[in-house]
Amino acid sequence: MIAIDTNLLVYAHREDSQWHAEAYRVIAGLAEGQAPWAIPWPCLHEFLSTVTHPRIYRPPTPPADALDQIAAWLESPSVVLLAEGTGYFPQLRELLEASRVVGPQIHDARIAALCRFHGVHELWTADRDFGRFAGLATRNPLVNQ
Repeated sequence: MIAIDTNLLVYAHREDSQWHAEAYRVIAGLAEGQAPWAIPWPCLHEFLSTVTHPRIYRPPTPPADALDQIAAWLESPSVVLLAEGTGYFPQLRELLEASRVVGPQIHDARIAALCRFHGVHELWTADRDFGRFAGLATRNPLVNQ
């Protein structure tokens, strides 16, 4: 299963992003496909806080529009939402101890731990920081690889 990171969600949503067309195509391909794909809940929360932030985007996305965007993604019959559950904490602990991340980087560790906990084989992201977490392959689908 492939999981999608916040930055791809933002790029797919914000038409003023230089990566909008490609990110939109990538997510639409997953959403319209038969294979299961995933979005970690923390990425949806971060998406909301990013696109509605008036210091990041001028104008920011109205909250109702951002919520409608999430609702549209959730209509995909093949989407899986990744959340913490019993047995998640050992995954998080292992990643934190191995990577020695602190502060804001714990957010990325949480996403990586959720992906590992749910058996995600690849996280699609434009963020290179995920490479520090063992046991989770990453790929940026917006660039030719």
